[in-house]
Amino acid sequence: MPFDSGVDYHRYVDGRQRADGVRTFLASRGITLPEGTPDDGPDEETVNGVGNRKNLLVLQKIKEGAVQVYPGSVEYLKAAKAAGLRRAVVSASANCKDVLEAAGIADLLEARVDGVVARELGLPGKPEPDTFLHGAKLLGLDPENCAVFEDAQAGVAAGRAGGFGLVIGVDRVGQADALRENGADVVVTDLSELLNH
Repeated sequence: MPFDSGVDYHRYVDGRQRADGVRTFLASRGITLPEGTPDDGPDEETVNGVGNRKNLLVLQKIKEGAVQVYPGSVEYLKAAKAAGLRRAVVSASANCKDVLEAAGIADLLEARVDGVVARELGLPGKPEPDTFLHGAKLLGLDPENCAVFEDAQAGVAAGRAGGFGLVIGVDRVGQADALRENGADVVVTDLSELLNH
C-alpha cells in the first residue's frame, strides 16, 4: 500500500477531516479497518488510530517550525483586512489554531472553523459544505456574498456545493484541471495574483 505524498495526499486526504482522509485513502486501496474511537492510540489498527498516528507526525512538524507560510496568501489576507473585507479560515485540521499561531497570521482572521469546531458541532467535513456555511454564518454573511479560496479538491467541491458566490482554486501542486472539475470558478497558483486585478 504505497503512499505517494505528491499524488495520494492531494487526492484522498487534503481538505478532509482526519478520519475521513484515512478512510478515503484506505478505500482507494480496497482496505477497510474498524472505525475505533477518536481516543484510539496511534498504534491501534483502526481508522482513528491511523489518523492519530498521522496527527502525531503533523504536531511534531509544527513543533519543529516546519509550518510553510505562503507570502502571497499573507499579502492577500493583509490587503483584504485593510479593505475591510470579512475573513474566516475553514480547515479540516484539528491543528488549525496551532498552525495559524506558528505562522503568525492568526490576527488576520476573524473566525475559525476547524476540525475541532466541526467535531463539536457535528458538522460533516469537506466535500460537504457545512464547515464553509458555518464560517459564513460566523461572519454574518450569506454564502452567495462570500468567496472561498481553496487548494484542496474536496474544499473546492464544498464551496461549489454551498452556493458560494465565487470559488477560487489555489493550485500549488499541478492540479488546476482537477480544481476546475470540482467547481473552481478561477484557478491561480498564488493569491497575490488576485491583487493585480
